[in-house]
Amino acid sequence: MASTAVPPPTSAPNTDNGAPTESQNTEQQQQQQEQTPSTTQASGSVTPPVPSGSLYVGELDPTVTEAMLFEVFNMIGPVASIRVCRDAITRRSLGYSYVNFHSSDDAERAIDSLNYSLIKGRPCRIMWSQRDPALRKTGNGNIFIKNLDPQIDNKALHDTFSAFGNILSCKIALDETGQSKGYGFVHYETEEAAEMAIQKVNGMLLNDRKVFVGHHVSRKERQAKFDELKANFTNVYVKNIDGLVSDEELGNHFRKYGPVTSVAIAKDDQGVSRGFGFVNFENHEDARKAVEALNDTDFNGRTLYVSRAQKKNEREQELRRQYEQARMEKLSKYQGVNLYVKNLDDDIDDERLRQEFAVYGVITSAKVMRDDTTGVSRGFGFVCFSEADEATRAITEANGRMLGSKPIYVALAQRKDVRRQQLEAQMAHRSNMRMGGPPGGVPPPAGYMQPGMFYPPGPGGFVPGPGQRPPMFPQGGMMPPRPRWQQGQPPMPHPGQGGGRPNRPPRQPRKNNPPAPAPEQQQQQSQQSQQPEGLTAEGLAAVPSEQQKQMLGERLYPLIHQEQPEYAGKITGMLLEMDNNELLRLLNNKEALDGKIGEAMEVLKQHFDSAQDAAQ
Repeated sequence: MASTAVPPPTSAPNTDNGAPTESQNTEQQQQQQEQTPSTTQASGSVTPPVPSGSLYVGELDPTVTEAMLFEVFNMIGPVASIRVCRDAITRRSLGYSYVNFHSSDDAERAIDSLNYSLIKGRPCRIMWSQRDPALRKTGNGNIFIKNLDPQIDNKALHDTFSAFGNILSCKIALDETGQSKGYGFVHYETEEAAEMAIQKVNGMLLNDRKVFVGHHVSRKERQAKFDELKANFTNVYVKNIDGLVSDEELGNHFRKYGPVTSVAIAKDDQGVSRGFGFVNFENHEDARKAVEALNDTDFNGRTLYVSRAQKKNEREQELRRQYEQARMEKLSKYQGVNLYVKNLDDDIDDERLRQEFAVYGVITSAKVMRDDTTGVSRGFGFVCFSEADEATRAITEANGRMLGSKPIYVALAQRKDVRRQQLEAQMAHRSNMRMGGPPGGVPPPAGYMQPGMFYPPGPGGFVPGPGQRPPMFPQGGMMPPRPRWQQGQPPMPHPGQGGGRPNRPPRQPRKNNPPAPAPEQQQQQSQQSQQPEGLTAEGLAAVPSEQQKQMLGERLYPLIHQEQPEYAGKITGMLLEMDNNELLRLLNNKEALDGKIGEAMEVLKQHFDSAQDAAQ
């Protein structure tokens, strides 16, 4: 969002002497975004950390890398190192990083010139790095501003409030789409500057909007105050009110339980009742008695719903919590009894699937998943048993069994997010192993260069320590996998590629020998011999049986390597156990080959899971 020029704050018509009302304080306490404060002293003032050349860079796009940041910050001065912080499991960017300069002067110049500048379309937020969490979580000098114009961005807010003192950090809260939520935070170096900003700007107009400015309240304090308000409520929500009932009639119905300060029935633009309203009592006990006595009672032919009045975000959180609780109960109910069945023939329907699995126990439901538009089977389904023992028996006996023309895959059904987490964890584990790092996200020993840290060349760059050496191979130092050939049988070289012998000058052709083919012809012959389409059942039968699997493997491996480069060797070895005619069909049918690759990956996944369970 581009910077917006904000005029100086102007006075607004003041009806409350600039003091925040109770509703304003309550709304402030419901904000769910906090800003990171900095160091405090005994006097209560806030001091910036001692300049060390280390900067915090936040609000970054998830695709920003260390190399991109190096190009931006190296223009200011020599950079010692850059690290983008990432999730330990998924390795996704957390949206912030640390940039270390050799000189604190360069770091200060970077704050002055690059703060709120665009990096991949997002304005970054730069501040001094403070590693001590106890000092970061204090709130002195931190103020909260609400009712901001959506056009005000971080830089405009910084420019407006910098007149009252040195700002350590400034942030506008944004939603998922990057739009302003209408409130933000400014963190001053001193408590005096924060007090002055509150006195001068609270109740003033910014972009024709009256803003509220007050001290930042921590989430813990907000929650405590909110719990206190809930326990001592006086406002009552009434629903399912008859459309002909007036405010006076509703108030008289509730006044028998205590003094009422206000009654309001919600109406639309035409003044027609919307069927709900609010009744506010003077005392909490009277409100509590009214809720207990009038809820689910009849009033003018309607059954009333009466409860404590809730704000919108509280209702949303409660509904979300109820939904998650119901979802988890449903999942726990089917845990261990719901099976996932894959690789089904297109002609298998729900009834056929139920019949095939009925021999293992009582089935509560069986369904084959189909395309919503065409109704064609998607090749997988679910079978739910009444007991976990029956499901276990079905997995043991039915997995790999032929059903129709295909061997089916049977396993316990998993939620999509659980499967994704498992795959991401496995990928992160394999990535750590490739990079030479410790598995499982264990912190590396001293002197170990973490893969996420970027060290530029030259002064301050990474110098390999004892036992370390620069990478020799691509992909984290790992050689590409090789297919599993028959034991004791070396792979045959392709025609035209040579057998590993040193190159020799070509011999002169003899009189009775045909002339050697030109280099272009040799290259064409070599390419033709490497194409899978050149291998037929007749050509395979002409080769000795001990070399048939080898020839098939040579053609399967590059095709599998395109889909699963890391496990191409293992998958090739697994597929070579199949019949030769079936392997020839896979070479000419990419869809069938992809299906077999997917089945092999499932088997490997089960093997890895069982190995991890055994290790634990």
